[in-house]
Amino acid sequence: MLHIHDLRDGLPIFKCLSSPIRVSILELLRSEGPMNMADIAQRVSITNGALTPHIRQLSDCGLLNVKLVAGKHGLTHLCLAQDQPILIDSARQGSATNVYETEIGVGQFAGYEAYPTCGLATTDHIIGKEDEPRHFASPERMNAGIVWIGMGYFEYVLNNFLQADQQLIDLQISMEVSSEAPGSSEDWPSDLHFYLNGTLLCVWTSPGDYARMRGIYTPEWWDRNWNQYGLFKLLSIDHTGTNIDGLKRSDVTLGKLAISHNTPIIFRIGVPRGAKNVGGLTIFGRGFGNYDQGIKVRMHYKKVAEGQ
Repeated sequence: MLHIHDLRDGLPIFKCLSSPIRVSILELLRSEGPMNMADIAQRVSITNGALTPHIRQLSDCGLLNVKLVAGKHGLTHLCLAQDQPILIDSARQGSATNVYETEIGVGQFAGYEAYPTCGLATTDHIIGKEDEPRHFASPERMNAGIVWIGMGYFEYVLNNFLQADQQLIDLQISMEVSSEAPGSSEDWPSDLHFYLNGTLLCVWTSPGDYARMRGIYTPEWWDRNWNQYGLFKLLSIDHTGTNIDGLKRSDVTLGKLAISHNTPIIFRIGVPRGAKNVGGLTIFGRGFGNYDQGIKVRMHYKKVAEGQ
């Protein structure tokens, strides 16, 4: 999430988004996925030379990522929209932001239930053997950059950094996920269930398992017909409810979860047997997919008076 507290600090982003051309570029990339610069220029009807400063400005503002990759005729610049919400919170302007941040590797799960098709891999090799759930117990799982299951779940312990005089006001969890089809299929819906401390937060249906093009960070040895990348999802829980990508999904609030400084925080993501669409789950971590991150956690808090 791009979190703007000071309006003056947000001027570069506001200026960047004031251009209809740059907005069109972002809309194009978000609807159709990563594209090279020549294709973008053609779709928005400008020359390659005219496109370059637009791409540079979007990249400088953190709205777009550019990576040099191998193409049919040599190296090419592949552009990817950073699919993250922009929150403007000028009410906190001039004050320090109270935020704890951490990142958990996708293989650092504390509990799991896995049914084929399933597996996990580092950026160098598949751990153990595909479709054998016993390999999820391997100590090498800690180095995994991708995990996938046809049905089941993964549980992660989130670090609780809160102190006794601090109250959680917003918990954000971001990750890159997709369904898990045998091979791949862009039309392969799967109902991903999100839980916190045993409470079902919400359900989001992943549309498919994507292999239309190689993921920006997916290693070259990874089979071209396997899932290459997912969709970036931001799960957030505050006093109003639970949201995905800024859209409300349920009425489960932080108040209902009653998280304090001494509360363990267990996050579960999975596809249960009784789901309407049992289409599996893939979680992309560092070295795979389009975002090169694990499971990122942000805890926004405020100070509370003694006795509150």
